[in-house]
Amino acid sequence: MSQFTSHILDTSLGLPAAGVKINLYQLKAEQWLLIGFDTTDADDRVKNLTDAGVVLDPGSYKLLFHTQDYFQKQGISAFYPEVAVTFVTKDTEHYHVPLLLNPFGYSTYRGS
Repeated sequence: MSQFTSHILDTSLGLPAAGVKINLYQLKAEQWLLIGFDTTDADDRVKNLTDAGVVLDPGSYKLLFHTQDYFQKQGISAFYPEVAVTFVTKDTEHYHVPLLLNPFGYSTYRGS
């Protein structure tokens, strides 16, 4: 499992949001560099945003959730075509950043 993980729950359905692509970026020299990506599985989880065992330095990171395709497959017109969650780490611990999603809103938190 990578240092950064996530899951997405579609709160409008009360079900996992499977098949959502997520990109992981790191801020380096004032530029966002793509350092990993994965797609949520049938249980709405991503466990391999980076290779297992890779430990990233503390710093600024961004998860970009590509939500438009997910909603389009359901025939739903959503307000947010993507969701960007930017956060700062102070150590090299595991970080789990879930997304609670619906067609017209979202929330996130640091999970465990």
